[in-house]
Amino acid sequence: MNHIIKPVSFVIILLLSSLAHAADGLIVVQSNHGVTETADRLEAVLQDKGMKIMNRINHAAGAESAGMELRPTELVIFGNPKVGTPLMQCAQSVAADLPQKALIWEDEQGQVWLGYNDPAYLKARHAIEGCDEVLDKVNNALANFAEAATK
Repeated sequence: MNHIIKPVSFVIILLLSSLAHAADGLIVVQSNHGVTETADRLEAVLQDKGMKIMNRINHAAGAESAGMELRPTELVIFGNPKVGTPLMQCAQSVAADLPQKALIWEDEQGQVWLGYNDPAYLKARHAIEGCDEVLDKVNNALANFAEAATK
């Protein structure tokens, strides 16, 4: 009996730690490239997939213009009304989180990361009902974009 409890406890702890990480609403992917290259790669794949790049913000440059320092940090804002509109039709408040954003940053150890809003977080935050198919499509697309930009 003890042999069963230990593996089950381990699985429960593993699941809870994953949920705790996902609870912040941000999916984070490690990049094999620098911040600028990751952002460039992301823009390229987004454009290739028909997404519109709304803006690209270099937060480190902004900090520098204010006389402050910030490790490389860029935000890419993008979207496609064919995908965003159905989400807004399900819960109009989701427009506060659209268009989509991807944050690319360098941490204290020099590792680069790409993070984006978890569609499950958006579903919960905006009480989106009846749009699971659209949310699944968004989730898969964002994961594919992130993989293409970071690998």
